[in-house]
Amino acid sequence: MPPSLGDRRPTVAEVAAFLRAHPRFLADHPDLYLGLAPPERVHGERMADHMVAMIRAERIHAAAMAERADDVLAAGRAAAGLAARVHEAVLALIQADSAAECIAAEFPALLAVDAAALCAEAPLEGARLLPPGTAARLLGSRAVLFRDAGSDAPLLHGEAAELARHDVLVRIPGEGPPALLALVARDRAVLDPSQGAGALTFLGRAIAAALRR
Repeated sequence: MPPSLGDRRPTVAEVAAFLRAHPRFLADHPDLYLGLAPPERVHGERMADHMVAMIRAERIHAAAMAERADDVLAAGRAAAGLAARVHEAVLALIQADSAAECIAAEFPALLAVDAAALCAEAPLEGARLLPPGTAARLLGSRAVLFRDAGSDAPLLHGEAAELARHDVLVRIPGEGPPALLALVARDRAVLDPSQGAGALTFLGRAIAAALRR
């Protein structure tokens, strides 16, 4: 590496001397080509090689940026789709006589999941009963948990446990017994964390409001 120059910028002669002393420096650090301006003319095979390297580096950089943009757009579309489905689920809750029955019967189709259940740590009509401390153990301080379903699938999903490859647990806030919404899907894409937790957090609050009616 070149000697320390403190705050002084190296001269052209010093840079040239360093590169002559380390002929493989640019080849070993291809990322530097992204910050270099290409020569206006090609002077022999070596200069042509450097221009090719610069173009290759720029293409790799452009491809990486395009892939990142595609990922962001895909995540945005997925989140928008989930938000629309949650809105439909909330409308169904508003019209339902029983929140637990609405969740079990209507949420799977509305949210595009394989099964849905309301789970509570105290007897609640239509809800699956959980042992005390289950919600705190599973969710901690989180409002939403995306995960690969574990050994507790039968406890949370009942007869749908065999479908439980992936699930989402949503906290139902409130002053009553701890409760959560358990959604299950065989396809990971249906419960993709990139869709975001905001809409599901809102759904948990909507369920809490429905239970207080």
